[in-house]
Amino acid sequence: MSELEQLYQQVILDHSKRRLGEGLIAPEAGHVWGESHQHNPVCGDQLRLRVETEGQLITRISWEGDGCSISMASASVLSDLAAGTSRGNLVDLADAFRTLMRSRGNLEADEEVLGDAAAFAGVSRFPARVKCAMLAWVAAEQALLDAGTGPAGT
Repeated sequence: MSELEQLYQQVILDHSKRRLGEGLIAPEAGHVWGESHQHNPVCGDQLRLRVETEGQLITRISWEGDGCSISMASASVLSDLAAGTSRGNLVDLADAFRTLMRSRGNLEADEEVLGDAAAFAGVSRFPARVKCAMLAWVAAEQALLDAGTGPAGT
């Protein structure tokens, strides 16, 4: 295993233990929000993720879940990267992460764009684990779409 792969593995382990953004938080008054529950039937991972926005700014991402270290670390990384950024930037991040996950290890992760999410580059070589890594990102995209448009956002 290369030094870079060891570093990436350590980033995933650290995030799976400290879990940034874990614990659903009630939205602040005046903010719109959306929530999504995602489940991976293959392994049983589950995640409920809430995106809170004020205008175009993502003010907070919070989540609760149960699953493998990859899915929990991915939710932590997403929470860290997306809070304080714009809605458009979250969509761009999710697109870049999805592209990386679909690469089957043939794409080098751009750390400038993906930050700690680049650590999941090795996961892309294992199709059975890609859905674990994508769970939070899919939930965030759905929650962002739902933010302010229906019962969850009112």
